[in-house]
Amino acid sequence: MNSFVLGCSVAVAWLLEDERIPEADDLLDRLDDGGEAVVPGLWRLELGNVLAGAERRNRISGPGVARCLGILVRLPIVTDPHTDERALRETLELARREYLTTYDAAYLELAMRRGLALATLDRPLARAARRAGVDVLPG
Repeated sequence: MNSFVLGCSVAVAWLLEDERIPEADDLLDRLDDGGEAVVPGLWRLELGNVLAGAERRNRISGPGVARCLGILVRLPIVTDPHTDERALRETLELARREYLTTYDAAYLELAMRRGLALATLDRPLARAARRAGVDVLPG
C-alpha cells in the first residue's frame, strides 16, 4: 500500500492557496490512488490551529475553512491510537535527542514505529527523519 505519515505542513499546502506546491499535490494524488495517510493524535488539533490562524490573518475565509474541512473528511486519513501513550517516553526522548518540539517528534516517532515515509515540508523535521533513516516525502 502507498501509506505515509502525513505532516501538518503538507496538509496545509493542500488546503491554503498561498502554500500550494506541486510536490504536495503529488502526495494527494497518492491518496487518490489507494494510499492511506497516518497521523498522530495531535494532527487535527495542529491543523485546526493553522486554519484558525489563517482565518484570523485573512488568508482564508470562514467558508474557505469549511471547504478545507470538507476536503479532509473525504481523504483516507487514519489517526494512530498510540501517540499519547508514547508522548512522555519515546517521543520526548526523540525530541530531546533531535532538538525537535515534541509535536514534531510525534510525527517522526510514528514514522519510525510504523516503518513509513514521513511527508513533511518542515526542514528541521525532515533532517531529523533522514538522520533516523526515515524516508522523507516529497523527496
